[in-house]
Amino acid sequence: MATTNHLGIALRGWRERVSPGDCGLPTDGDRRIPGLRREELARLAGLSVDYVVRLEQGRARHPSDQVVAALARALRLDPAERDHLFRCARLAPPATGSVSRQVPARVGQLVRRLGDNPTAVFAADWTLVGWNGMWSATVGDPRTYGWDEGNLVAGMFRSSGGPAGVPIAGWPVRSWAGDEAEEEDLVADLRVTAAAHPHDGRLASLVDHLRRGNPRFARLWSNGTARAHVGDRKTIEHPLVGDIDVDLDILTPAGTDLRVVTYTAEAGTTGAERIDALRAARTSVSTSPARPKSGISSAG
Repeated sequence: MATTNHLGIALRGWRERVSPGDCGLPTDGDRRIPGLRREELARLAGLSVDYVVRLEQGRARHPSDQVVAALARALRLDPAERDHLFRCARLAPPATGSVSRQVPARVGQLVRRLGDNPTAVFAADWTLVGWNGMWSATVGDPRTYGWDEGNLVAGMFRSSGGPAGVPIAGWPVRSWAGDEAEEEDLVADLRVTAAAHPHDGRLASLVDHLRRGNPRFARLWSNGTARAHVGDRKTIEHPLVGDIDVDLDILTPAGTDLRVVTYTAEAGTTGAERIDALRAARTSVSTSPARPKSGISSAG
């Protein structure tokens, strides 16, 4: 009796729903389907086109863990769908002990919808994993921040034994509550993540490094405070338009432990006017024929 090809059905369905533009591929030309072609999925996953065809047709039903993981990344599956893909391949889903740094397609779409506001995506351990063009225009290019492994907490406590109040290198954002309060909020949030991911070696190494190298972090870590960081009032020190007063909001999309961080300014305020000025400047550049519009950028 023939068995249903769950793996092939899932692969084809997910392939056809992924927009080529979301993967940095051209969207012009004659397309019979709105999603990815088989050869495009094969290229994104590092596989042969023939192997993708055989998987979809059910002639290959037992891919390796590495192949399934590559397909899940290429298809931008969320954790639940990734686990389903592994089960379809009769493999155990990956252990959930590590902090995810994958940005699902729906989270990328959310960031693009918030494109008028500076928005970035952080992993649960505060590693920066994506941002939109307004984030770069307002807060600077993340590639210039100088944070170890792109981690905000590592950047905040970068100076061994340094005093509180020393600005983070390349980071022009200041909390109205003060640097010490901001540090306490982030460390308390990081402690929640560490408890939820006790087997994440990278996170454990980060915490151990900071505890050994920075007395401020060690003191805050030892006080036991644990709470989610949900928002703040900030001033962004911008070199072109001056200080921008904004509200920081942190969203956690359902089914993930990612932090979507967005800055907004109340309408009619100087902060709103200055963000509008940056938005107008960016729009005039991005609509030039030589400069394509940008969506969410990856930290990888």
